[in-house]
Amino acid sequence: MKAIRRFTVRPVLPEPLRPLSDLARNLRWSWHAETRDLFQTVDPERWAASGGDPVRLLGSVPPARLADLAQDRRFLRRLAAVAGDLNDYMTGDRWYQAQPDELPAAIAYFSPEFGITAALPQYSGGLGILAGDHLKAASDLGVPLIGVGLLYRHGYFRQTLSRDGWQQEHYPVLDPHELPVALLEEPDGTPAQVALALPGGRQLHARIWLAQVGRVPLLMLDSDVEENDLGERGVTDRLYGGGSEHRLLQEMLLGIGGVRAVRTYCRLTGHPEPEVFHTNEGHAGFLGLERIAELCAEGLDFDSALEAVRAGTVFTTHTPVPAGIDRFDRELVARHFGPDAELPRIDVGRVLKLGMETYPGGEPNLFNMAVMGLRLAQRANGVSLLHGNVSREMFSGLWPGFDADEVPITSVTNGVHAPTWVAPEVFRLGARQIGVHRAEDALTVGGSDRWDAVADISDQEIWELRRDLREQLVTEVRERLRASWRQRGAGTAELGWIDGVLDPDVLTIGFARRVPSYKRLTLMLRDRDRLMDLLLHPERPVQIVVAGKAHPADDGGKRLVQELVRFTDDPRVRHRIVFLPDYGMGMAQKLYPGCDIWLNNPLRPLEACGTSGMKAALNGCLNLSVLDGWWDEWFQPDFGWAIPTADGVGTDPDHRDDIEAAALYDLLEQRVTPRFYERGGQSGLPDRWIEMVRQTLSLLGPKVLAGRMVREYVERLYTPAALAHRSVDPDAARELAEWKGRVRGAWPAVTVDHVETSSSAALAELGTTLGLRVRVGLGDLGPDDVEVQAVSGRVDEEDRIGDATVVPLKPVGSADQDGRWVYEGPLSLDRTGPFGYTVRILPAHRLLASSAELGLVAGPSEELVEAAGLLMR
Repeated sequence: MKAIRRFTVRPVLPEPLRPLSDLARNLRWSWHAETRDLFQTVDPERWAASGGDPVRLLGSVPPARLADLAQDRRFLRRLAAVAGDLNDYMTGDRWYQAQPDELPAAIAYFSPEFGITAALPQYSGGLGILAGDHLKAASDLGVPLIGVGLLYRHGYFRQTLSRDGWQQEHYPVLDPHELPVALLEEPDGTPAQVALALPGGRQLHARIWLAQVGRVPLLMLDSDVEENDLGERGVTDRLYGGGSEHRLLQEMLLGIGGVRAVRTYCRLTGHPEPEVFHTNEGHAGFLGLERIAELCAEGLDFDSALEAVRAGTVFTTHTPVPAGIDRFDRELVARHFGPDAELPRIDVGRVLKLGMETYPGGEPNLFNMAVMGLRLAQRANGVSLLHGNVSREMFSGLWPGFDADEVPITSVTNGVHAPTWVAPEVFRLGARQIGVHRAEDALTVGGSDRWDAVADISDQEIWELRRDLREQLVTEVRERLRASWRQRGAGTAELGWIDGVLDPDVLTIGFARRVPSYKRLTLMLRDRDRLMDLLLHPERPVQIVVAGKAHPADDGGKRLVQELVRFTDDPRVRHRIVFLPDYGMGMAQKLYPGCDIWLNNPLRPLEACGTSGMKAALNGCLNLSVLDGWWDEWFQPDFGWAIPTADGVGTDPDHRDDIEAAALYDLLEQRVTPRFYERGGQSGLPDRWIEMVRQTLSLLGPKVLAGRMVREYVERLYTPAALAHRSVDPDAARELAEWKGRVRGAWPAVTVDHVETSSSAALAELGTTLGLRVRVGLGDLGPDDVEVQAVSGRVDEEDRIGDATVVPLKPVGSADQDGRWVYEGPLSLDRTGPFGYTVRILPAHRLLASSAELGLVAGPSEELVEAAGLLMR
C-alpha cells in the first residue's frame, strides 16, 4: 500500500544527549573523524545502514538505546569532548584572524552545486566538489565566507545499468527535513523567503535552507513552496535539468535570489555584509545585476553602479571550451527582465549588452553567461596555470588589441580538502610522525613547500599501508559490483565469480570522472588485445576500477559507458577490470586511497584542472596523466608519468587517439608495471616505487591542498577586491564611470604620430640604452588620462614581440600648437638576437585593476610601422 501523506518524525533526544543534534547539524562531521567515530558508537549497525549520515542515524535509533546512552558516563564524556572541540573550532581564532586588517569583512561565494557530503547530494561532478572543498577549507582557515546555492529536490540523478550495460537514471525525491539542513526563519518563526518577478505579473518564491559547513553558512534556495504554481515549484527540481527557460530561471534564482538571500541572512543573524562577491562559473552571473539594481535604488545611475559592483566581484571560469558555457536566446532573456518582469528599473538593453558576444565569431542573438560574468567582475581567474592561458586565449576577443597574455584573467590552481579525502589510515601514519595537531594543520592551513616528516616513515610502513588500502578497495568493489549485478537482474547463483574479482596484491589503476567525450573514457579500449595482455600478464598483471556518469541527455556519453561495461562483462577479464555505477562522494572516498595509479587521459588542453588526481596523490597514489590541467603545472618524474600527446593542429582525432593510446600502453608495459613489481635489495620491497609514493606525499601533497588554494584567493583576489570595493564609494563610482565614458568617446582621436630613437643603426651591443622620443595625439584627453608605453623584446619571423618588457614614457613640456604631446624614455637592449619595439597608449586611472580593463589601446599606424621598420635584426 502507498501512503497518502508523508511526515518526518524527529527523535526527541534525552537532555544529556542534546549536543548530538548540534553535532549532526554541522557538516563538519563529514571531515572530522572523532565526530564520526562518536556517532558510530551510538549504534554501529544503524550507522552503517544510514550511510554514515548522523541525521538519518538519530532518526532510526530506538528510544531505549538513547536512554541507555544518556546514562553512559563514558559516552557522555566523549560527547562533551567532541562538542567542546566543535565549539572551539567555531569560535576560536584561525589563520584568517591572524592576517592584516584590510581583509574583507565577508565574502559571498555563489555556485550552482556544492559537494559537501554524500548525505547532501547537491552536486554532479568536479565543479560541485571543488565548491564544497572551497567552503570546507574556508571554514578551517576562518575565512568569513557565505556559500550560496540552490536546493534541488531531486539532486543529480542516481545511475544504474541495464542488463546490456545502458545507463539508466533515477531521481529520488529528497525531503529537506531528512537532510542536515534547517529553514532560515524570521523572528516570528515563519520561513524566510525571497521572491523574483516573472513575466505576466507572476512571482517565483523560494525558501532559504541553511546548511552549516563548519564555520561557513551555506544558503540554498528552494522553489518547492506552496506560494508557487506547479511550474515555478519545479524550478529547483533537478541539477542541470530542463530546457533553456528552466535553466534561465534557475540561474536568475541563484544570482538575483541568492543576493536577496544573503541580505536576509545578514539581517537576521548579524553576519557582516559581504564586501566581495565570488561567482563560481557563469551560472550565478546575474548576482551582479541585482547588486547594480540595489545601488540604482539608492540613487546611483547604471554606469556608476556597474563600476561599484565590478570593484568587489570575482569571477572564476572552469570551462576551457566555448561549448561548456551557458548561452541563452536574447529574446528569452529580454522577456524576463524590464518593466514587466525582474529588475524593472534597469533598461533591458543594458542587461542584454552585458552578455553580448561582441567579438569576431560571436553569435549576436545569444546571451553568454561567462561574457556577462567577465564584464561584471574586475577580477577573473582560471583554475590552473594552463587553463589560465586557455581562458585568456578563449576570451581575448573581449579585449581587442591586446595580446592574449595581457588579457586580465589570472589563474588560481584548484586544490582539494585533505581532511575530506585523505584516508584515516594515511592520516594516522602522518600523525604518528608529527602529532595529531601538527598533522591537522599541515592538511588544512598548509603553507610549507614540503612535508619533510614523510622521509622518516619506513619503506615497510608505506608498503603495508598501500596494501591495506588496496585490500579495503577490493572488498568495497566486490560489494558494489554484486549490488550492481543484482540491479541488472542477475540472480545470486550467477554471481559466485565476484568473490574472485580483483586481487589485493595486483597493481590497481583507477579512472573515475564524468563522461563527456573529451575525457575519453574508452581510450584504454583502443587496442583491446594489448589491454587484455596487460590485465592478464602472468608476472605483472594490472587491474582497473572505472566509474563515471554520462549526462542524462548525452547519448554519446552513454554509448561510451555501455562500450566499457560490455568489455568489463567479458568472462576472460571481468576479474581484472570493473565498472562501478553511481559514482559519487561515498564511492570516491574509498576509490582514491585504494588505487596505486590514477589515470587521466583527456584531450589536451580541455581539462581545466582535474582535481581527482590530487585526491589520489594525497593518499600516496601515483598519477599517470596527459599533461593537462594541474598535472601540466606540477608534473615531475618523481610523482608519476606523463602520457605524450599528439595535439598538432593537423592530427586526425581518430589517429590522435591511436597514438596516445599506444603511448599509454607503452608506459604501462615498459615503465609502470616493471617498477611496481620489481623487488630491490634485502628488503624484498619495490623500493623505487615506494620512493615515488614518498615523493608524491612530501612534495606534491602541500601543493594540492584546498587550504593553499583558498589562501591564494584571499591574498590575490579577495583582499584586492575588498580594497577596491572600499575605494569605489558612490562618489568614486560616479567619477570612474564619467571618466570611462569620456575616454571611450575621445579614444578615436588618440594616435601615435611619430617615433624616433637616438640611434638608427641596425646593430647594437647588448646592454646599450637608446633614447626614445614619441609624439602622440590625445584629442580631448590629457596626460593624466593615459599611459604611453614602450614595449620591447625578442621578435619572431613575423615581428611579433615575445616576453615583452614594458616601460612607461614621460611627457615632456606641454602640448604643441597642434595639440600634440611629446613623450621620452629609455629603451634598454637587454637581450641578444632579433629585437624589436613598439609604442602604445593605454587608458590610465588609479581605480583600474588592469590597464587592459577598457579594452582600448592605440598604437602606431601601419604607415608609421613600415617607415620605422625593425630597430634591429
